[in-house]
Amino acid sequence: MKRLITGIAASAAWLFLLFAGPLPLFWLVITALAAVALNEYLVIVLPDLNTRARTPILLFGLLPVLGAYSGDAATLLGGLSFALVALLLLTLFRYASFVQPYEIISRAGFGYLYLGLCSAHLVLLMALPQGRAWLLLLTAITVASDTAAFYTGSKFGKHKLCPTISPGKTWEGFAGGLAGSLGASLLVRHFFLPEQGLLWICLIVLLLGCLGAAGDLSESVIKRAFGVKDSGSLLPGHGGLLDRIDSLLLTAPVLYYLLYFGTGLCLM
Repeated sequence: MKRLITGIAASAAWLFLLFAGPLPLFWLVITALAAVALNEYLVIVLPDLNTRARTPILLFGLLPVLGAYSGDAATLLGGLSFALVALLLLTLFRYASFVQPYEIISRAGFGYLYLGLCSAHLVLLMALPQGRAWLLLLTAITVASDTAAFYTGSKFGKHKLCPTISPGKTWEGFAGGLAGSLGASLLVRHFFLPEQGLLWICLIVLLLGCLGAAGDLSESVIKRAFGVKDSGSLLPGHGGLLDRIDSLLLTAPVLYYLLYFGTGLCLM
């Protein structure tokens, strides 16, 4: 029941933000969510760092999201560049106090790419023409895929998808997730993106559905490497925030660049 209530509340808040929230509010919320998720990640991969030592590393990782406010990928990449430089300078400055300086550079640096860079593309998507509709499509793909994969896998799952990474996932659940995301996305297209070609939407759904599953497995690799079951306890019945947004982290950048470079294909 807690899982259901949390899911409904989070979905309602997200939909309100998509349809009623101005871009500055959306940007602030994404920045706050990125901060929470990045903190969860840093606690997992750098458990020896206390809050005081972790705070500047966390703040540097938010620079790509801050740079995305302009709606330009160039400023996002500028924020990422400054973040990596700042991380290196911090490590040099505090080298004597860090037990494993290279671990901080490599693990935090990956976090900047994994969470800072990827989540910032949600802001870039919002800034696009029809950005709200495209974000709704991305949400439909992610939520419908997760829900359909869970129930399909629970009922029909027999063949393991990646047993060494996530023993509970099956090929049947994966196929059910793709079918669910396709159905939900066609509804979004019908009501919010009717001018978009059917083939174009289907290609987006299939690609992002596969990437969403890969994003979920990628977070499982991180947690398994450090012996962690959940990334946190922020969301009752769901675990941490990172556990809920892992599918979006890979799909948001890919959708943005598909739309940015693939406008000529959208009428297919």
